[in-house]
Amino acid sequence: MSTNVHLTPELERFAKSCVQDGRYNNVSEVVRTSLRLLQESEERRSNFNAMLKAAEAEADREGGFELVDVLAEADAIIAAHHK
Repeated sequence: MSTNVHLTPELERFAKSCVQDGRYNNVSEVVRTSLRLLQESEERRSNFNAMLKAAEAEADREGGFELVDVLAEADAIIAAHHK
């Protein structure tokens, strides 16, 4: 499959410098690697959003805690161990 990609001058210089440094054989490899990294990033973002939704659903079902209360309890536990 052949796809033409137009890069900004800055991105083109960067891609070419990656090739010149010997890290890649050509600009196409740089673009493919970049797209794979973007794909992984998007998958992580999607997974994180799914975890947030699951946590919200759990809080709706089982209730939640106020941050102030959690911090106060943590402070009390720490204080009790320092006595």
